[in-house]
Amino acid sequence: MVLALQLAFPVLNFDTSWINFGRLRPLHTSAVVFAFGGNVLIMTSFYCVQRTCRARLAGELAPWFVFWGYQLFIVLAATGYLLGITQSKEYAEPEWYVDLWLTIVWVAYLLVFLATLWKRKEPHIYVANWFYLAFIVTVAMLHLVNNASVPVSLTGSKSYILWSGVQDALTQWWYGHNAVGFFLTAGFLGIMYYFLPKQAGRPIFSYRLSIVHFWSLIFLYIWAGPHHLHFTALPDWAQTLGMTFSIMLWMPSWGGMINGLMTLSGAWDKIRTDPIIRFMVVSSPHVLGHS
Repeated sequence: MVLALQLAFPVLNFDTSWINFGRLRPLHTSAVVFAFGGNVLIMTSFYCVQRTCRARLAGELAPWFVFWGYQLFIVLAATGYLLGITQSKEYAEPEWYVDLWLTIVWVAYLLVFLATLWKRKEPHIYVANWFYLAFIVTVAMLHLVNNASVPVSLTGSKSYILWSGVQDALTQWWYGHNAVGFFLTAGFLGIMYYFLPKQAGRPIFSYRLSIVHFWSLIFLYIWAGPHHLHFTALPDWAQTLGMTFSIMLWMPSWGGMINGLMTLSGAWDKIRTDPIIRFMVVSSPHVLGHS
């Protein structure tokens, strides 16, 4: 509400710079995506991988390091925004020292997840874990490439990104679109593929479709970033490529949505009696809508 009022009435951007729109807006966006969404994804991935692998999380202290390390990342990023410490890159605002810390935490997260899969007692890797793993690995790749920078000094917060001009713009929206694609879509699809069948008491409608859904989404999504740069200095062929893959994304999006909703076949009556199922039915198309 404060941000909405500041946007509509600029006079409400007071002289106290740390609570003006330019600093609160990225704080709000990052809180929703990374603080709320990130904690949801790490928590559910740790929960699901144990139950689908019939194995405890790998490591004694490593999962706790991932939890507390991620909370420290959120605190460092949030305080940086309020102090005006920023790279000025959408969804990738934190400066180099925060990025470096997140890299350490994220590598630990990946190792805990992989090690749990490695020691599984269930021979089959359930498809939800495929989506979680794609989310973890791809976000790591996006983070490392988009945030490649050189700090001015090891005691200061300022750094300069390696990329420049249109290359920086394309790298940023390759990151930005796929942060949505893998953080807010692939990761949450892992949630859908585990919790929707569990709550409905039904097997997933088509396991074969879920595999097709996974590979088509993973392959197509990574190319769609240039659609954020239409009518810019980006070459026409790159703009066309991004838009073409964006249009093609409707196929895995609809396939995943149908797979989720049709899992309720034989359990449609639960929509009348189970409020959790109602929320899932409404949210499943919205998750795929990010595509």
